[in-house]
Parts: sequence; structure tokens; C-alpha cells
Amino acid sequence: MASSKRIAKELGDLTKEPVQGITVEPKEDNIYKWTAKLQGPADSPYAGGTFLVDVDFPIEYPFKSPKVRFSTRIYHPNIDEAGNLCVGIIKSEAWKPSTKAVTILLSILQLLEEPNPDDALVASIAELFNTDRAKFNKTAQEYTKKYASA
Repeated sequence: MASSKRIAKELGDLTKEPVQGITVEPKEDNIYKWTAKLQGPADSPYAGGTFLVDVDFPIEYPFKSPKVRFSTRIYHPNIDEAGNLCVGIIKSEAWKPSTKAVTILLSILQLLEEPNPDDALVASIAELFNTDRAKFNKTAQEYTKKYASA
């Protein structure tokens, strides 16, 4: 299948040339299911945390975007309690077959550094982010210590 070749190549590229803050490995030798480990960006309230993200590729990849979900709890306006996240490039209407998994993971790291409260999944967290940044940062740091510490 073309999709498994493409996924294998992307996995190989990420293994040969790792990207700062990102490691990936297939789950149970299934190339369509990855576990990505994202290091919380240094200048964010997620610093020091390691966040596990499930990446599930559809058979139709790269013509359909992978499903991406946080399995580590995180306090973030663009990520809900179930780990679903709001990232522009994986929305079906914005998805392009040329987009690679590493690009998705990099955009998630970017989102950790710069939350987007205007495209929030959790309105209450977005509101706190906009109105009381110190309290937002403190809560995000507490979640990171509690759930994302190695």
C-alpha cells in the first residue's frame, strides 16, 4: 500500500534526523499507529513535561489527515480533557496530502508555546488565558508536574 510506504519513510526520516523535542515510535509494530513524545517547550508553562500524543494514520493517508490525540492530560485552551486538539493543519478542510507527520507534530509544539484562544476547544481555559495569564500559567504548570513529569 502506498500509505504504508509513505508512513514508513516519514518514520525513517524522523528516526534518522530527529527533531528537537519530538520522538516517535510505532505502537506494537503497527506503522499506522504512532506514539509521539513531545517535550514541553522551555519558555512555556509546559516546560519539563513529556507529553504522549497518539497519531493514527488512516489507510487513505496522505489524502486524509491522521487523527491526533493527547494521551497525557494537559491544561490548554486548544486541547480538551479527552485529548482532542484543535490544530488548523489537520482539519479536514485545510488538510493537504503534502503535509507530513513531522509538520503536524511541530505545529503541536508551536501550539504549546503559543496557545490560540481564538480557536479554543475549551472556552473556560481560553478565557483564563486571555484574562489572567499568571493563573493560566500556574494551572498549566501544575498539570504538567502532575501528569507529564517523567
